Amino acid sequence: MFKSLTTRMIVTTITLLVCGIFIYTTFNVRQQQAQLIESAHESTALLLHTVESSIYNTMHLGNVQDVGAILALVGQHNQLLGVRIFHPHGIILRSSNPAEVGRAVSMNDYKLYQSTRNYGIFELPPHGEVLAMVKPIYNEVACHTCHGSKSRVIGVLNINYSLSRTKAQMVESSRIFIASSIAITVFLALAISLILYKFVKRPLDSIMENMSRVEKGDLDVRIDYGGKDEIGRLIRSFNSMVDRLDVAKKELEQYHFQQLERADRLASIGEMAAGIAHEIKNPLAGISAALTIIRDDLADGDPRCEIINEVLQQVQRLDKTVNDLLFFGKPSQPEFACIDINDVLVKTLRFASQHRSVRNIEKQLNLDVSLPTVYADAKQMQQVFLNIFLNAFQAMTAGGVLTVTTGLVSRGDREYVRIDVADTGPGIPPQILEKIFTPFFTTKAQGTGLGLPICCKLIHLHNGEVRVASDDSRGTVFTIELPSCRIETIDDLRSNHETQ
Repeated sequence: MFKSLTTRMIVTTITLLVCGIFIYTTFNVRQQQAQLIESAHESTALLLHTVESSIYNTMHLGNVQDVGAILALVGQHNQLLGVRIFHPHGIILRSSNPAEVGRAVSMNDYKLYQSTRNYGIFELPPHGEVLAMVKPIYNEVACHTCHGSKSRVIGVLNINYSLSRTKAQMVESSRIFIASSIAITVFLALAISLILYKFVKRPLDSIMENMSRVEKGDLDVRIDYGGKDEIGRLIRSFNSMVDRLDVAKKELEQYHFQQLERADRLASIGEMAAGIAHEIKNPLAGISAALTIIRDDLADGDPRCEIINEVLQQVQRLDKTVNDLLFFGKPSQPEFACIDINDVLVKTLRFASQHRSVRNIEKQLNLDVSLPTVYADAKQMQQVFLNIFLNAFQAMTAGGVLTVTTGLVSRGDREYVRIDVADTGPGIPPQILEKIFTPFFTTKAQGTGLGLPICCKLIHLHNGEVRVASDDSRGTVFTIELPSCRIETIDDLRSNHETQ
């Protein structure tokens, strides 16, 4: 239940709301109670001051007997539990209740008189809480006639004000305030829950439901939501994402269908080409042999020799094309041995340098002499590097620099010998770069489109990797990585070839 975001939001919001209203209610209830107590205190103080003034006036007139009558009259107030004057020693001298006269005042009232405060609240059974106030009656000059001049305080005026009605008001006020607070809390909780449910939970549930449908492959789902808030923006983003996924899916399906068609067509062409190649090789061999005999029978300087030589060159080119086609269809198994890749590179580059397109091309070798040997077929590696070297030479028609660099790299727990072949030619356009390893793809007028695919296949037969990077300003770099000659590498290669 609490795993739901909406549920957590509702519970958290309501909890914070309840805590806030509880704190606010507690504070206000205490404030109201304090105000009611203060109001009772002010009323008692006013009453005390009135009684004191009446007593002073009566005593100044010499009507001492009227003091008891004044106290009895005041004591009829329904909130007053007692109005009295007691001696500083604690004996009640005058009281609204004549039965108290001569008795000791209550200990609470007497302690209140001895303290620095003039009022206090204490429990008085059975009346409950009582607000008691005391005020000394000082021995003024007018009082010396009756009381002498020795005592500074001739009596203490004491009033006990019942807080029962005040407490009842406090309880009623607190009950009303708490009830209203609970009602407000419930109302706000329901309102917040409904708002969150309508504007958050329902849209989120709709999004999750439709995302589940998208996950199952249904890309026709869309969500209708008219809001312009964050949820609305999220839903619009979701709809946009599904639109793009739908378009991408259709494009992918179309591309996949095209690739299947192409693969099927290539497979058919490959089978047919292999058959045709076998049929072509024998006639080509016969034609080449016949032309060679005819050329040998001609005298030196015969102009027909030049024509025959050109025909023989075309026959050789056709034979090479047929051989490449047969090799790509079913390459011969490599004869593995631990070979020095630097030595293979040097010999291959020396041989490739005999090509007529090597004019004005500088060759740089940066070979690491500490390299371990490579478990590979030397002849097949020569075929790979020769193809790459010749492509680089042909790319630098206006001259340039061919750089061959070797080094050792580690990938995980394996060591690989890395060979970088870089030229300074014009580079390969991106739209062509991604297709250079595709069979039969070529940009050359007389190319077959099988050279680099054959190289890629041979490298993979050696458990290696081939990559190419090209830049208009820096040329092209072919990177080949081959496993170093270790026991575990040899075992892996052998097991791979046994399964192929």
